[in-house]
Amino acid sequence: MIRVVLPAHLRKLAHVDGEVQVDVEGPVTQRSVLDALEARYPMLRGTIRDHTTHKRRAFVRFFACQQDLSHESPDAPLPEAIASGAEPFLVIGAIAGG
Repeated sequence: MIRVVLPAHLRKLAHVDGEVQVDVEGPVTQRSVLDALEARYPMLRGTIRDHTTHKRRAFVRFFACQQDLSHESPDAPLPEAIASGAEPFLVIGAIAGG
């Protein structure tokens, strides 16, 4: 069971409180976690990744074990702490400005 923490606006859209849990079959990667998340909560499709390209949206960041994984390959394995459920996979809404 993979734990996922969503930003408040996506939790509201998905009608959930707190973190969510998803099952991932096979290697635990950003892609497999987001695929499982979108399968369980179809209303999130297109909010985190583009509908067509499946690339991360510009103002969304991914963190795991205190590391920004936003620019890592979506098929790179996530840390064991994420795969085991010890730590959550964080989806963070980035803030822009100057």
